[in-house]
Amino acid sequence: MAKLGKRTRAAREAFEGKEDVTVQEAVALIKANANAKFDETIEIAMNLGVDPRHADQMVRGVVGLPNGTGKTVRVAVFARGPKADEAKEAGADIVGAEDLMETVQGGTIEFDRCIATPDMMPIVGRLGKVLGPRNLMPNPKVGTVTMDVKEAVEAAKGGQVQFKAEKAGVVHAGVGKVSFDEAKLVENIRAFVDAVAKAKPTGSKGTYMKKIALSSTMGPGVSVSVDDAASQ
Repeated sequence: MAKLGKRTRAAREAFEGKEDVTVQEAVALIKANANAKFDETIEIAMNLGVDPRHADQMVRGVVGLPNGTGKTVRVAVFARGPKADEAKEAGADIVGAEDLMETVQGGTIEFDRCIATPDMMPIVGRLGKVLGPRNLMPNPKVGTVTMDVKEAVEAAKGGQVQFKAEKAGVVHAGVGKVSFDEAKLVENIRAFVDAVAKAKPTGSKGTYMKKIALSSTMGPGVSVSVDDAASQ
């Protein structure tokens, strides 16, 4: 077994015995023990009582975090003509049509969010095998297939977070940076949990939210009281 470094060992000792704490306690603990040389991301992982392999148990959605993510989001838009101009004016990093499709097919993906106008979907559809596994495929359910390109680009740039349950029913996302004030992180976390709660699928049976854990990029995780995280 690999020997743990002093920083990792100290962090684990600080977290020892801390389980099902309040969101505020978890944030304070994580901030106090995050000492990497960069501004770590605060990450949330939610274990849900769903099986995403069944259509009526899929959990996906989008939430605008009230205090943003602290991350610079690179946005690509598939559009032509006036809509392409609108995307550029709204701050999109990459705008194109067939040329952008060829770039992506060639293996160059220099964006974190992909938006498309409905008429572009026949082109974007050819990229399903490339964009799908990276959770970058535009989807009308989360507002990334739309004629309102300006709003979609501004939302993506302004701290909007998409979420989707993975195979084991786990939803994972970044909800801010360690440098954020505690109150702002708590507000972001509660907003995210609330959005996942509202996305509860019709096929979900039994306990929906089983476990919630928070961590920083380089730090250990701490479990959070589901009741506290879900209370507004």
